[in-house]
Amino acid sequence: MGNLSFDAAPVPVRDDIAEVLPRVWAQIGEPGSWLTAEQRVAIAAETRNAADCDLCERRKEALSPYSIDGEHDHLGELPNAWIEVIHRIISDPGRLTEQWFRQVSDDGIAATEYVELLGVVVCVVGIDTYCRGIGMEAVTIPAAKAGAPTPDTPEQLIPALAWVPTLDPDFDGPLQKEFYPGSAANIRRALTYVPATARSFWQMANTLYMNGAQMRDFENEYRAITHAQIELVAGRVSAINQCVY
Repeated sequence: MGNLSFDAAPVPVRDDIAEVLPRVWAQIGEPGSWLTAEQRVAIAAETRNAADCDLCERRKEALSPYSIDGEHDHLGELPNAWIEVIHRIISDPGRLTEQWFRQVSDDGIAATEYVELLGVVVCVVGIDTYCRGIGMEAVTIPAAKAGAPTPDTPEQLIPALAWVPTLDPDFDGPLQKEFYPGSAANIRRALTYVPATARSFWQMANTLYMNGAQMRDFENEYRAITHAQIELVAGRVSAINQCVY
């Protein structure tokens, strides 16, 4: 249970999508760098659950989300700080602040856990959105596999522009070559505090969108629609989601 397959998809699915997305989905049920498989699976379930939270809806409608108190409608499997992070990322990410991040950190979520949690959330949202977009039912969340987390903190980290450390783009190392192919834009740096998390995200993102080299190659088109059409869709989605990136 929990295996993603596009064999019965209602529309044709590109070969690379059919290969990569099931692999990224399966990784949700595996031990991570800092989180157990059970925690990662619980995060995935709470990500889906957050869409129906009454507190999140009231906060989203409020002038300031910080003016509304209450308790999230949650599944009861995770600490309160983790639930707050998941629900706010899902419902109102455009109004997150560093003060909010410091508060949830004080409430018991380490920066490494925060980054890995974020990675699980965005992979669940990305894959669920793709499946919904092609008319597929949401796939069952993978079962948790046995094993312990494998901590991995890269060297050459800097505080930089983020609330958590990120990989120093000025250092010439193998991770920089992997994660900064031609650009160290903020989105490229965002998850590099936990390399395995960044790797999963970019496997998904490069497949659903384009990789860095393809994005900058305006002489060739790599998708069924053009660069300009892709950016038009991306810009519109960003505006709807209040993404200022």
